[in-house]
Amino acid sequence: MPLDISSAPIASDTTDHAPPTEHAPPAGLASLAGRRVRALLAHDLPASLAVFLIAVPFSLGIALATGAPLTSGLVAAAVGGLAAGLLGGTHLQVSGPSAALTVVTAGVIAQFGWQIACLVTIAAGLLQLLLGSLRVARAALAVSPAVVHGLLAGVGLTIAIAQFHVILGGSPHSSALADLRALPAELAGPHPPALMVGLLALAVLYGWPRLARLPGRAGRFGARLARLPAALIAVAAATALSLIAELSLARVELPVWEHHQFFAPPSPGLLADHWAALLGLVLTVAAVAGVESLLSSVAVDRMTRRTGDLDRELRAQGVSNLLSGLLGGLPVAGGAVRSTANVQAGAATRASAVLHGCWVLVAALALTAGLRRIPLAALAALVLVVGVQMVSFAHIRRVHRHREFPVYLATVLGVVLLGVPLGVVLGGSVAVLLALYRLTRAHVEVTTEPDGSCTVRTHGPLTFVAVPKLSRAFARIPAGARVTVRHDGSFLDHAAFEALHAWRADHQATGAQVSMLTDPRAQEVLDPDGTVLVDDAPGPHRCNAWTPWVGHHCIERDEDDPHVRLLHGVRGFQQHTAPLVRHELARLARDGQTPSQLFLTCADSRMVTSMITSSGPGDLFTVRNVGNLVPAPYEPGAADDSVAAAVQYAVEVLEVASITVCGHSGCGAMNALLDGVTEQAGPPTALARWLRNGRGSLARLRRAPAEFEGRAAVDVVEQLCITNVVQQLDQLMANPAVERRVSDGSLRLVGMYFDFASAQAYVMDGQSGRFAPVHAEAERDPEPELAA
Repeated sequence: MPLDISSAPIASDTTDHAPPTEHAPPAGLASLAGRRVRALLAHDLPASLAVFLIAVPFSLGIALATGAPLTSGLVAAAVGGLAAGLLGGTHLQVSGPSAALTVVTAGVIAQFGWQIACLVTIAAGLLQLLLGSLRVARAALAVSPAVVHGLLAGVGLTIAIAQFHVILGGSPHSSALADLRALPAELAGPHPPALMVGLLALAVLYGWPRLARLPGRAGRFGARLARLPAALIAVAAATALSLIAELSLARVELPVWEHHQFFAPPSPGLLADHWAALLGLVLTVAAVAGVESLLSSVAVDRMTRRTGDLDRELRAQGVSNLLSGLLGGLPVAGGAVRSTANVQAGAATRASAVLHGCWVLVAALALTAGLRRIPLAALAALVLVVGVQMVSFAHIRRVHRHREFPVYLATVLGVVLLGVPLGVVLGGSVAVLLALYRLTRAHVEVTTEPDGSCTVRTHGPLTFVAVPKLSRAFARIPAGARVTVRHDGSFLDHAAFEALHAWRADHQATGAQVSMLTDPRAQEVLDPDGTVLVDDAPGPHRCNAWTPWVGHHCIERDEDDPHVRLLHGVRGFQQHTAPLVRHELARLARDGQTPSQLFLTCADSRMVTSMITSSGPGDLFTVRNVGNLVPAPYEPGAADDSVAAAVQYAVEVLEVASITVCGHSGCGAMNALLDGVTEQAGPPTALARWLRNGRGSLARLRRAPAEFEGRAAVDVVEQLCITNVVQQLDQLMANPAVERRVSDGSLRLVGMYFDFASAQAYVMDGQSGRFAPVHAEAERDPEPELAA
């Protein structure tokens, strides 16, 4: 799904028709700086406070579990926020003490002492720096999304179970299994004050965002209140209740800094005696912390529709571990819990992670008295909610739809029962076994037709494993029968190829006819460029539906009459495509159209909306015009009202849920605007009058041009193309029906741009105002959420 920009309406520019200048004036930079400051105050600052409230108890808890000085957890949290936040390659990832290394770090401290543990952390950081410089981090993208979502869900369940004990007035145990075994006893005898505070915090966390849904005037007032972070309100309410009622319960215990242990070089003899074991520990810490960080980075990038630099992220983690070890901190890694909370709290830039590190540092040094008043049960409720939200039912449905649920389930159970490293290994192993099973799975069906001929249909990859199944199927075919073999186009290895053609030669020797086709689209012959051909397509269209996009030579260009070519194309549709869509079109004819989106794009012949959106009949209500322009309502001199009528019909009658304005590269209308076609002397032509609706885009280009995320515009034409999309969204907001629906949250506006040369779609981020590329993995995550 495209990103929602309805939360960031754009100021109108339709009244300014000044021509564009070659370079944007400093006012554009000031406007950009202003947007960044507003994003910092509106999004990053509240998000950093919400993450800070999670990071403090997490850091102290991990330090306590490892047997390290409690201050080491806060050092790791501060270094992870500041160093990894500033240097990292993933925009919204938040780093801190690694939960996955709790057992490993505890073992190092118990066997070798705290100073050796710091040395291992330093060496692991140096190793991560080396690996990041060698650019090996991209291997993390090969991990199945089911493993990533399963990892985060498993971590969320583990954390939620542990924090439930704190809400009941107890303490979490060493593992999820121990927590589950101890849960009945905790439920039988809870601590009433802790339970009261925890339930209040849970009620606020779940109820506060719903204030905006109240009817009437109460809903408008509630919407203003709901802008305050629910986490802050929940902790404040729980703390106030505990102080007013003078409840006796556990509160935050901050350590004393006078006893903090910085790194000191250990004795050379100890290193010489145990160098092999220490080398293994360094490799373990570097690998586990690196994989944990990269998996979290992949998940954050997928859910936020941003493109991160994994090698840069790994180098940043190396710097963080190096500094953390030198300052006496725990190993650092990108955290699923902290990153999830950061995104869900509405963070817009990496500033939220850096600010969270600042708050940890300030709290550890100056706010100990205030933090000691916060009940642990309130913080536990906050962490529990984050953990529960990491188990996303949307992701479960998605992996089930892609038949990856066994991988997801194995990863979740592995993480909960065995820990993060072994859980990921278990999930990855199941993914490999499932892939091997599918690679060797093939179906062979033999059908006898009324005329005595036989059709053999194969589904799935034909490998050497499927050769016995093929032989049994061929053995059932009578000698001399005419046979058609239709393969679905999947993988065909050498053994299966030899078996097919050997059988065909033997069967043809009996005088029978054998046709071998790639069903339903192609003969067994392929053109050099891979275009799939069919021998029975009518007229000059020798390709099946859509394949002319791949190989233009499959259309015989010696046909002089374009109408004849068009008619042959229609015949091809009737033969190949109509049988596939007839049932769905009949349903639409019976039920009428119920599109969910209005898609407004250019009339350019290269723009195929159904192709770039993977949509079908009934999905999109499409409006196309020169330059994808939206005349402002009641604009004097507008060429016509057709676009306004289509918008009104889509919004008020069809009740679409979103409106997308999609521009494209090399737009002729944008070139005409830059050439000054609207300012030419003499009576304006129909085209010039229409293009006057784009003069606001020229003004915006001069004042505040739109930008891409991660790259610069190729030229001024491309910059005007994306700026025009932003301007037309603004002119859409001038329509009262659109403004009303956007205000009540029932309609979202989406800006999109398509680059023909790279076949790359970009979507406008409503928070940053930049156009970010849509990546292939976004197919698995259709909603801009981070529930895992």
